[in-house]
Amino acid sequence: MLTDIMRAPVEPVPTEQNGATHQVRVIEPSKGWVPLRLGRLWRYRELFYFLAWRDIKVRYKQTALGAAWAILQPILTMAIFAVVFGHVVGVKTGNVPYPLFCFTALIPWTLFSYALTQSSNSLVENANLISKVAFPRLVIPIAATLAGLVDFAISFVVLFGLLLYYHRMPSTAVVVLPLLVLLALGAALAVGLWLSALNVQYRDVRYTIPFLSQMWLYATPIAYPISLSHGAFRVALSLNPMTGVVEGFRWALLRTGPVDVMPLAVSSLVTVGGLISGLYYFRRMERSFADVV
Repeated sequence: MLTDIMRAPVEPVPTEQNGATHQVRVIEPSKGWVPLRLGRLWRYRELFYFLAWRDIKVRYKQTALGAAWAILQPILTMAIFAVVFGHVVGVKTGNVPYPLFCFTALIPWTLFSYALTQSSNSLVENANLISKVAFPRLVIPIAATLAGLVDFAISFVVLFGLLLYYHRMPSTAVVVLPLLVLLALGAALAVGLWLSALNVQYRDVRYTIPFLSQMWLYATPIAYPISLSHGAFRVALSLNPMTGVVEGFRWALLRTGPVDVMPLAVSSLVTVGGLISGLYYFRRMERSFADVV
């Protein structure tokens, strides 16, 4: 199998053809854990750009509403939550209007959900590229994750309009938003690395992704504040990496009081652990992608 990983050391093998001597370099798949070389990924930065740009163009190509889909999805979800949880259930959100309370959390969640789905299916959808070209396969799920930033930017403009409508101006805490966005992308990539590698081996994994995303939505304090949970249930919610992101967005944009450090710290630790384990599994399975996909 031809891969981009060469066994070290690899000695050139001299061959003779038509009286001339040629040097042949033998490329073989590695065995066991393959260390991650960030410098090698950086050399393929243009490939990151073109793959992400291709995913963006495919998303909006031949669509009637175009970029409006990035706005409609969180708005419609917010409307449903506002009716069910805001009016029927009567969830209390303090001095924050429920639509704003909910939409602020849906913005990072939509980014996470899109990045998770795209990265999980990225290897299977790029099967022809994987089987024909040698390059770090890690480029594909990362590029698929970054493509969701366009939708996030569009939705954030709508959120800014809602802040103006409700006369809620964010404080200087907005400077932490880029870090929270990175945390959301890291959480999506951590799960996406596992699912994308498993999806190559077992194609029914792709059918579980929408169900997983739907269940994860209700396990994240989007329609309700985390203050409603107590004891073991609160700890379980904090293990969700998106809990810290959602609560951080509300704190930075809505000035909901002092930040709750515990959910953010636990979510960060879970994300880092998920990324390390996901990278280990992805790099270990990478050598078989071209043969199986």
